[in-house]
Amino acid sequence: MSDEGSDEAEDRASSPVDYPDADRAAVEDEPPPSARVPLSRERIVEAALEFIDANGLPGLTMRRLGEQLGVEAMALYRYVPSKEELLDAVVEYLVAGVRADEVVLDAPQDGWQDFLQRLAHGVRRMALAHPKAFPLVASRPAEAPWLRPPLRSLEWVETFLSGLLAEGFSDEAALEGYRAYTSFLLGHLLLEVAVHGADVGPLDVLDDQTGAPGLADHPTVARLREPLSQDHSAVEFEEALEALLDRLAVTRNEHLTD
Repeated sequence: MSDEGSDEAEDRASSPVDYPDADRAAVEDEPPPSARVPLSRERIVEAALEFIDANGLPGLTMRRLGEQLGVEAMALYRYVPSKEELLDAVVEYLVAGVRADEVVLDAPQDGWQDFLQRLAHGVRRMALAHPKAFPLVASRPAEAPWLRPPLRSLEWVETFLSGLLAEGFSDEAALEGYRAYTSFLLGHLLLEVAVHGADVGPLDVLDDQTGAPGLADHPTVARLREPLSQDHSAVEFEEALEALLDRLAVTRNEHLTD
């Protein structure tokens, strides 16, 4: 290879691909839901999600939710017996929203990589639309204790595994894919929603602190503070997803040759 070709390869390796953040654009362009007058379980769940989006999860109480809906808190219990059941219903609503995403598929149509890319971006759009509620997807009990968030319902895990099996994955490769895929989604998206104000416990240390102490004792961090604070979430998500799919392709092929 010529020196010129080598230089071009180095430039491509050092310069991240500029992926447009279509997920965030889709979320920001989505109009707010219209109000519904009759009190119902669905309206209560939607109102709870709106409250969490606006105020954060810690402030949600049945009394405050009743005030938002213009009713006494006791009126809510006819439809939602407890706050715990309300939180579970919010999670079900969020997960159902991923299936309703027009880009997400119920089964592979153009290969398993396309199938998983569509699903990953559907989950990310849900997280970006409701960053303060997304930690519930990670923390609320799943339908079975051996299911992993954010693909935490039996229906979604069936869709995921059967999709990979139909594309030539063995049982072992499909299970390894499920574990790796859910770990990638959960880890990346919890970090990303923390930047958008989600209460994710210890991850809150990621929030920018304009008066961060101790920088004088850490000159490298001080020098690189500006690039450290830049948001490259879309690029990182896309590149990490592509790397994961490459890894799953190797895993699939290894099990085919066993």
